Amino acid sequence: MDPAASRPALVIDSGTGFTKMGFAGNVEPSFILPTVVAVNDTFVNQPRGYSSKSSNSLTQYSAGVMADLDYFVGEEGLAKSKSSNTYSLSYPIRHGQVNNWDAMERFWQQSIFSYLRCDPEDHYFLLTESPMTPPESREYTGEIMFETFNVPGLYIAVQPVLALAAGYTTSKCEMTGVVVDIGDGAAHVVPVADGYVIGSSIQSIPICGKDVTLFIQQLMRERGERIPPEDSFEAARKVKEMYCYTCSDIVKEFNKHDKEPSKYIKQWRGTKSKTGASYSCDIGYERFLGPEVFFNPELCNVDSSNSLPAVIDKCIQSAPIDTRRALYKNIVLSGGSTMFKDFQRRLQRDLKKIVDARVLASDARLGGESKAQPVEVNVVSHPIQRYAVWFGGSVLASTPEFYTACHTKAEYEEHGASICRTNPVFKGMY
Repeated sequence: MDPAASRPALVIDSGTGFTKMGFAGNVEPSFILPTVVAVNDTFVNQPRGYSSKSSNSLTQYSAGVMADLDYFVGEEGLAKSKSSNTYSLSYPIRHGQVNNWDAMERFWQQSIFSYLRCDPEDHYFLLTESPMTPPESREYTGEIMFETFNVPGLYIAVQPVLALAAGYTTSKCEMTGVVVDIGDGAAHVVPVADGYVIGSSIQSIPICGKDVTLFIQQLMRERGERIPPEDSFEAARKVKEMYCYTCSDIVKEFNKHDKEPSKYIKQWRGTKSKTGASYSCDIGYERFLGPEVFFNPELCNVDSSNSLPAVIDKCIQSAPIDTRRALYKNIVLSGGSTMFKDFQRRLQRDLKKIVDARVLASDARLGGESKAQPVEVNVVSHPIQRYAVWFGGSVLASTPEFYTACHTKAEYEEHGASICRTNPVFKGMY
């Protein structure tokens, strides 16, 4: 038996905004870090090449070594960029896709050695990827993991499939459903049938968590709240996470706020990052207007007209006809931007209206000769949905079948990085 298989696997879910990492079998990730790398510009901007003088060659070599070592990730990286002008921030993942592999490798290196504090040669790895990731990206991931970190085994899982595994409510895990995954920098509606993603029906949502934060920041700025410019984005993010909720009717909500402002308007108190002085501001309409952009996207983007319920309906309607009822029956929420109070209830209500209207229109066309069976619409909300992808990976990597499904170092050496293009969906987890 492989000695590494007796140790818990490492589960790393890297997203555009945050990376969740920890050991398989745990309920929550051990660390949650912003997916960002701070690199020292003084080394990076040194001219490359070799001089005839040995001292210059030594200087250039030292600069190259220091450039490889002098960097910080996560909160440390953000703090370094604020306190020193010599560090610049690099975001290795944009819109769910890795666009800077050097920065991504550095991020993984710090994550494994400085945070998880383990030897990568002693653990199997489960990494996650966006449903729109090209096969070449999986090859790059495999090369880094097997060549740089010398891992014994690697499995690259599609994020929505893991989120679906995390959303089960009974002993049997239902692997057919729609995953509404809304993160900080990317949002997708992904249909899954028996553990396989229906790629042709994937829908992208033009609004993600960062857009909600920017919209709240804009509302507070337009109202004239006295928030320091350098702190306004972070303040808006905290307001979004702590005070926002989903309303059932936007007009009624405006009226409630206007009638009893003392009941609904909250006070936000913050500290200026530069001076340390405290400040306060009011939080009013943005409490419900922030999440409302998912149901009325034209509030923050005039070019967007399709609401989230309409996008989900379009996604399911484009899937094979024999899977549609099962997909409507199991719509699973995933990601921090689905955690707003009453978000699940509002989404289910609005989607049910769209579906029922279609059924009535169909009955009207048939002239009452035969009535269509009502379609059950069920949006699943669960306590772990903020870390649904990571938790699903933790569950999957805890099963014995996981180790047999992984690509091993020996297979990589024999066949090359192309083995990482496909990862089998195995039945042992459900």
